[in-house]
Amino acid sequence: MMSNARRLIGILAFTQIASWGSLYYAFSIVAPAIAHDLALGNELVYGAFSWSLLVAGVASAPVGMLLDRLGGRPVMAAGSVACGTGLLWLSVCGSVASYYGAWTLLGLAMTLTLYEAAFATINRQLAAGGRQAISTVTLFGGFASTLFWPLTWYLSTATGWRGAYLWFGIIQLAICLPLHLLLGRDTPMATGSGHGGVRSHTLGEALRHGAFWKLAMAFAANTFIFSALSVHLLPLLKEYGHTAKFAVLLLTLIGPMQVVGRVLERTVASHVSPRTIGKFTFAGLPAALLALVLFGGHGWAAALFCVLYGLSNGVLTIVRGTIPQELFGRENYGAISGAMAGPSLLSKAAGPLAAAMFMRAIPAPSALVLLLLGCALTSLAFYFAAIKPGKPSGMAAAV
Repeated sequence: MMSNARRLIGILAFTQIASWGSLYYAFSIVAPAIAHDLALGNELVYGAFSWSLLVAGVASAPVGMLLDRLGGRPVMAAGSVACGTGLLWLSVCGSVASYYGAWTLLGLAMTLTLYEAAFATINRQLAAGGRQAISTVTLFGGFASTLFWPLTWYLSTATGWRGAYLWFGIIQLAICLPLHLLLGRDTPMATGSGHGGVRSHTLGEALRHGAFWKLAMAFAANTFIFSALSVHLLPLLKEYGHTAKFAVLLLTLIGPMQVVGRVLERTVASHVSPRTIGKFTFAGLPAALLALVLFGGHGWAAALFCVLYGLSNGVLTIVRGTIPQELFGRENYGAISGAMAGPSLLSKAAGPLAAAMFMRAIPAPSALVLLLLGCALTSLAFYFAAIKPGKPSGMAAAV
């Protein structure tokens, strides 16, 4: 059993790094070159990436149902095919229609290959130790940006952005596809059984449960903040009076802090309930934003923000993978977590554009941070409401 778990973790650790790196992190490096080569404005270039996130959001629930019905091996293998094909298509596209077509396929590939699919696969293949496996996979996944930002820069410098995407497509088809085909079979699952004695809900039951919608809103609000800041944090810190060099130095804290948070969850907090870990995770983001609002012009406050921001973002991924099973059981995890991920993917697509429009209307940096602080406090309130013991309630009551 232990060897099967290690094999599963090893496969998913590699494919998550490769998939996140090629589908998500590489784009920020090559986007300017794409705009120049295809003679497109930034709105069209970045809009295609946002469009792919919208596609992923729409497809998340149906893909979750497929994961419950078919298991992770065929679904994630199909994801590697979609990802490899989409990347190869992207490497040869020559028009706006072709460019958007490639990102449409890659949006579907995101749902088939990234964390939600990996978590559902772990849940169905490991009767015990699923939380530890999720923590380990996300720990490795945290290195995707560390590896793929310099790798993308090197490949795009040597072969152009088309060459970089060509190589990433080959990696998906030649390495990730065979690895996903080596994933094991699902473990037997007793009908109606859940995690820790929790009865497994069907998707319909979960959708009628108030906790589902409160959690979905909590995750969506948090994702909106992280998505907005991923694009605007550097200019925001400069608006607070920090030099570009110092701001970049501060940003380098975020990635390692994500890994530190996951290590702490994996070790120090390994026996703490996911609900309790979620309390600290959701509380960390408003604390970080509050430090920026009150003392953003001071270097120590900006550094504190980056530390808390990175810790919260790193552990949130694990909470997103574990809390649905604790609340709704294991049997229909794929469909439930996929449906819950839909609003987050939509908010991820909307975050950068909404923040840009707000900053254009109100240029003061504290205004945007105050808006995001309000979102973070709302997210925290939704989370505490979701984990509060109580009977299932309808969607109307949740709203």
